[in-house]
Amino acid sequence: MEKEFIITIFSENKVGLLSQITTVFTHRNVNIESLTTSESAIEGIHKYTITVNNDPEKVENLVKQIEKKIDVLKVFCYTPDEVVLQELALYKVQRSRNVEELVRRHNVRILEIHDDYIVLEKTGHRDEIRALYRMLEPYGVYQFVRSGPVAIIKSRRELLNEYLDYVNERYRRFLALQADGGQE
Repeated sequence: MEKEFIITIFSENKVGLLSQITTVFTHRNVNIESLTTSESAIEGIHKYTITVNNDPEKVENLVKQIEKKIDVLKVFCYTPDEVVLQELALYKVQRSRNVEELVRRHNVRILEIHDDYIVLEKTGHRDEIRALYRMLEPYGVYQFVRSGPVAIIKSRRELLNEYLDYVNERYRRFLALQADGGQE
């Protein structure tokens, strides 16, 4: 049975890596619902946030394949209840009193006002962004764009930091073993 999964991939910022990652999805016949990339909290490390709807076994295999890519540091897979998700949407709509009243009621930010249109920004969950679009539609939506979701895990711990600490500790042990002539 298909479920929604949020896959986070941490890597160095290497040219062509996104292409390699999307190829894994293509070869596994898994559609990417959304994809967002950004810097992470760790300098020099980038984060890909990818949303898919598929069966758990297929997603698990997909994650294993992505982790095999040489420039990928670590991949984590979450369900929506394990993360805090937000999206950003911009709406260019016809200027009217009705639109201005909607803006006040729905915690929408006005970015730009012109004589015949207003540019609005809404941050929230996908359903909230879609609902606002439907409310604005009767008044004339000239343009609409929505980002993919950005996600942060609900856990207090940063799993990537723990993984990097583990790798560094193993490396230190390896170096110590080498210094001792490979004797334990």
